Amino acid sequence: MRTERLAADAASIARAAEILRRGGLVAFPTETVYGLGARADDACAARGIFEAKGRPPGNPLIVHVPDIASARALADGWPADAERLAQAMWPGPLTLIVARRPDRVADVVAAGGPTVAIRIPIHPVARALLDAVGLPIAAPSANRSTEISPTTAEHVEKSLGGRIDAILDGGPTAVGIESTIVDVTRSPARVLRPGHVTAEAIAALVPLQAAAGLITAPAERAPSPGTHARHYAPRAQVALVPAQAVRGELDRAVQAGSRAGAIEHGSRTATGPHAELLPGDPTGYAAALYAALHRLEDAGCDVIVIAAVPEDPAWDAVRDRLTRASAAP
Repeated sequence: MRTERLAADAASIARAAEILRRGGLVAFPTETVYGLGARADDACAARGIFEAKGRPPGNPLIVHVPDIASARALADGWPADAERLAQAMWPGPLTLIVARRPDRVADVVAAGGPTVAIRIPIHPVARALLDAVGLPIAAPSANRSTEISPTTAEHVEKSLGGRIDAILDGGPTAVGIESTIVDVTRSPARVLRPGHVTAEAIAALVPLQAAAGLITAPAERAPSPGTHARHYAPRAQVALVPAQAVRGELDRAVQAGSRAGAIEHGSRTATGPHAELLPGDPTGYAAALYAALHRLEDAGCDVIVIAAVPEDPAWDAVRDRLTRASAAP
């Protein structure tokens, strides 16, 4: 299959919408990461996402819609907590889990479960595409399953080129990590995946269960994307260590014959020839993380040493991604 590379102009968005309406696969930018889109109401189209990504069938997809009315139309009931969060935080990097109407969303999108994950992106290209298609679009991250999420069109092409119909190139994404996912089928609500929207901000609007790590076994249906132990991971072995241990871990890797790289943050001096120094604040770090991992992977590093981030709640989303990226295969 030849993958078209499309500019993010009106003609290209119309072309991408045409591909999606006929059941094809299009990668497009959101404010978080690039998504791999297909019609959410078409089981055959949605199965194409799983095939292109090598995604296990028990891992559900997020459905993207243009407005709150479209979100309500996919739900079997719309809880008050969903309405409060939607009114305050949509469009934006927040996904809500609600009971689904099976006649509106294909079973494969929900991994056969009773709920659906929905969000309204704020990225102008994503919004223009949704308006042009006129249909709900299922879209997980546009990469091979469990690998590093894409924040540029180049990342998508590296991972999925030749497997999908088209890539809409909207430049680098701004947030850099996936959306916060909140289950509002229950009260108090529960954060299933931390993201740019913090638990503190959610708790200011609705009752929220205390945060807890959510790990889904590979053979089980996941209640939400991003809950398997290994995710967001480069092909290299990742060692997550205290900041002061980075140099020693790098030395051990080099002595063992590995090509090693490092990711540090803040005001430290980056260590070694394959080193990435990221911002010392959680928002800046998140925006830069996946691009740094891609660069180290592209440099041929087979070991990546990452300095652990603070145990502050503001770093929860970044810490979640690093923990899953460093989990054993």
